[in-house]
Amino acid sequence: MLIELIPLWMFIAICLFMLLGYPVAFTLAGVALGFAGFGIVAGVFDANLLKSFPTRLYGIMNNYTLVAVPLFVFMGTVLEKSRLAEDLLANMTKACGRLPGGLGLSVVMVGSLLAASTGIVGATVVTMGLMSLPLMLKRGYAPDFACGTICATGTLGQIIPPSIALVLLGDVLSSAYQQAQLKMGVFNPKTLSVGDLFIAAIVPGLALVVIYMLFVVFTAWFRPHIIPRVPVDTDERVPVFKLVLSLLPVLLLIGLVLGSILIGAATPTEAAGVGALGACLLALFKKQLTWQRLREVSRSTIQITAMIFMILIGASLFSLVFRGFGGEELVHHFFNQLPGGVFTAVLLVMVAMFILGFILDFIEIIFVVVPIVGPVLLAMGVDPIWLGIMIAVNLQTSFLTPPFGFALFYLRGVAPAAIPTAAIYRGVIPFVMLQLLLLMLMALWPGLVTWLPEQIGMSK
Repeated sequence: MLIELIPLWMFIAICLFMLLGYPVAFTLAGVALGFAGFGIVAGVFDANLLKSFPTRLYGIMNNYTLVAVPLFVFMGTVLEKSRLAEDLLANMTKACGRLPGGLGLSVVMVGSLLAASTGIVGATVVTMGLMSLPLMLKRGYAPDFACGTICATGTLGQIIPPSIALVLLGDVLSSAYQQAQLKMGVFNPKTLSVGDLFIAAIVPGLALVVIYMLFVVFTAWFRPHIIPRVPVDTDERVPVFKLVLSLLPVLLLIGLVLGSILIGAATPTEAAGVGALGACLLALFKKQLTWQRLREVSRSTIQITAMIFMILIGASLFSLVFRGFGGEELVHHFFNQLPGGVFTAVLLVMVAMFILGFILDFIEIIFVVVPIVGPVLLAMGVDPIWLGIMIAVNLQTSFLTPPFGFALFYLRGVAPAAIPTAAIYRGVIPFVMLQLLLLMLMALWPGLVTWLPEQIGMSK
């Protein structure tokens, strides 16, 4: 009985070592090799399985889809350092100043554009925190509401394409989809792609932005002591052409990246290359692209990319050993025994990922958890596109949830010391509820996710 539960002990060991602060990539590989060595000595693990690991490494090196990762990271880092958002926030604030909660609406809109263009949650939260938090406090916004708005809009980079999380999730789910087809004994020539997830994420992402904006207006209208209405002088109003001029570069870049994918003119990897070049041209146009800054951007890109791929290599070894001990069959048997069938299985996975999001980054969850549960859920008939967007929104919610949400730590690092951490925690709770509302809506009406990919698929 203890031998059959080795996959469970492997997962527990991973969580314990991560909580102790050991590097994720080396923890994954070390635990896998440790259990594999024990299994070989005990005669319950086939050592020949480890010989297939070099083939897996070659598959990672030869994966064209993953080339998009460093390109999107580069694009986001260039835009972050080119300070495009500063002019955009200033002009948007003046344009929305006469509306209830105008500054809050500006923060949501600019944050969503920044999230869509960078795709990096930490960069968006820090940038918006430095730019908009002092302004919101100066305008009399309650500190908890201001902090909650910034954290929530910062995490939009998790779901609004082009998103690094969706690139990684699409690649992992594609492999899981193929494994599920083999398990079911069927063959479907159409495979899941990163582009499918990008298209599917548009409606939920925009819906979340609209929900945030409605919440800001509702709060400003019914709770004016939290969001005071500050009149805008005539000389502070921004001309329409100036607002369009500040919006145009970001919208043009997002349109080029997403538009080329939507019409089928480019793969996500090719679109990422267009985005990286476009970001450089925009930074050059704003005279923000110096050799020193380019070196900083390149160094940051290499560090983030190396970290992602080291985790991917460690997770690949972990999943190999996990399957060698029969872990996939154990998970499949457990899910099949659950009352309620597919609904209970999906609910359990969502709750587990939500909790794991407190202690693990989205990269670890995508590379460790999704390869374990993905093939099982897809073999049970779950739509892969719907599952991918549900996971993305779920992870986004967990990164916002106190007390361990990563977005909270990012903002805490740049927020004034006078703002207590408890205020940040209180501020994000309404936005967590709104994201859970979106999750429930997608669960009740899967068409919110699948409708747009179906329409575009039929038009091609």
